[in-house]
Amino acid sequence: MKIVVLDGHTLNPGDLNWKGISQFGDLKVFDRTPYDDKNIIKNIGDAEIVFTNKTPLNKTVLSKSKALKYIGVLATGYNVVDIEATRQKGIVVTNVPDYSSVSVAQFTMALILELCHHVGAHNKAVQQGDWIKSKDFSFWNYPLIELAGKTLGIIGFGKIGRATAKLAEAFGMHILVYNRTVYPEFENANLKFMPLDDVLHNSDFLSLHSPLTSETNGMINKGSIDKMKNSAFLINTSRGPLVNEIDLAEALNHDTLAGAALDVISAEPMKTNNPLLNAKNCIITPHIAWAPKEARQRLMQTTIDNLKSYLEGNPVNVVN
Repeated sequence: MKIVVLDGHTLNPGDLNWKGISQFGDLKVFDRTPYDDKNIIKNIGDAEIVFTNKTPLNKTVLSKSKALKYIGVLATGYNVVDIEATRQKGIVVTNVPDYSSVSVAQFTMALILELCHHVGAHNKAVQQGDWIKSKDFSFWNYPLIELAGKTLGIIGFGKIGRATAKLAEAFGMHILVYNRTVYPEFENANLKFMPLDDVLHNSDFLSLHSPLTSETNGMINKGSIDKMKNSAFLINTSRGPLVNEIDLAEALNHDTLAGAALDVISAEPMKTNNPLLNAKNCIITPHIAWAPKEARQRLMQTTIDNLKSYLEGNPVNVVN
C-alpha cells in the first residue's frame, strides 16, 4: 500500500517521526507540495492513502488520482478538500477534531497579555538601550492594563472557547459568550450567554473561536466594529476570513478600536499588500497557536489511530 504525505514539514519539522504511519505501508513524505494541480497530482501518483494539512485537493486533483481511497487531513478544518467530489468517488476523508484546544486557549491568553503589557516591545526597548538612558527607575511606552474586572467576549463556545473562558476566569475576568447554542450549565456569576450585539457592545476584549462558515465569513466588519467600545481589543486565533481586514485596519488606524492581536489572516502565508501589516496597534503571529510539540504529538497520534481504524474497516472522525 502506497502512502503519501503532501506537506509533512508543518506537522513534523524534525522533532517527531512518521513511524506510526509507515508501519501501514510504503510511505513517502514531501515536506511541501506547490499549490498547483500538476504538482499535487504528480506527488500523489498512485498512492491509495494521502495526508494533507493545507495542500488543496480539488475536484481535478481527485479525478486524476485514480488509486486514491483515503484522505487524512492533518488538521481540524477540512475545507482544503472538495468534500462533494470525495463523496462521488467514494473516498473516505477524516480529520483530527480535538488536539489543540489547550494550546490555542493558552495562546489566546498570551495575545491578550501582550496587548496588556507589550512585553516584546518593552524588551526591545531595553535591548536597544532605552533603560540605560532612562532618568527614572521605570518606564513604559504603552498603557498597561490589568485584566481583573475586565470583560472578555467570546464568539464560539466549542472546546477552545470553553478552555479560553476557564483561563480568563482565573484572571478575574467576566465572560460574555455568543454561541448558536446556549449551554445554561456553563453559566455562573462570571459567565453569561448573550446576543451578539450585547457581546460586541460590552466587551473589553473580543476573542473569536467560531468555525468559518458562509454565515461567519466576514462577521467582524465595519458594522460589528462600530458596536464595540473604542477602547476594546480584538483577538483572532480561529480563522482569518472571520475578519474583514480592510475594515479592521481602518478601525485601528482611526482609533475606533484600541488594538488587535491575530494569529490567523485571510491568506496564508501573508501577502505584502495585506492592510493589517502596517496597521496601528496590531500584533500578528504566523498561525502558531496550534503548534506546540505536545499538540502536534496528539495530532500525529490521532492521525495514526484514524488510519488504523480505516484499515480495520471501522473508520472514525469521518467528515464526508
